[in-house]
Amino acid sequence: MKKSILLSAFLLIFSCCTKDEVSTQTETEKLTPATQTGANTFSCLLDGKIFKPGLTNNSYQCFYQLVNGQYYFNVNASNQKNGLLNAIGIATEQKVIVSGQSYSLLERINGNAYGVYYVGNSISGMDDLMNTSTLNTGELKITKLSYNPNIVSGTFWFDVKDNQNVVHQIRDGRFDMQFTQ
Repeated sequence: MKKSILLSAFLLIFSCCTKDEVSTQTETEKLTPATQTGANTFSCLLDGKIFKPGLTNNSYQCFYQLVNGQYYFNVNASNQKNGLLNAIGIATEQKVIVSGQSYSLLERINGNAYGVYYVGNSISGMDDLMNTSTLNTGELKITKLSYNPNIVSGTFWFDVKDNQNVVHQIRDGRFDMQFTQ
């Protein structure tokens, strides 16, 4: 009888874990909601795992600026764990963006939109900056662009290849940001 009570108590204690201790959410369910309110959110799946900004100063930023008669857009986010810095971004070079439009993410040249993934290791000194290209592409969709207030929202996905020729997949990306001009 004592063994039965002890076993029941043991099972009860270990079955009362909080949601943080045992998560039943899928990686996709951990993504931030796809909103259009200027909530300053950014998330995606990086090689199948959740990526969100955090643990660094200025862990996300967004701008859409007119410079010398040309428009430049950039939204990016970074996080840092155990000396490893990861950053993911979407940008344009001399390209106007419009609400409701989709853009191919290609190489970083004037007139294009492109995706970026950066990995830096402060311990080993290793770093790798990867951009989309004509071979490793993606897509950006602007779901909202408003100037009063300055809000830009969208979705994205892209592939990039690192220095070891490993292709990294960024999927189910979404952002809802207040941008500076």
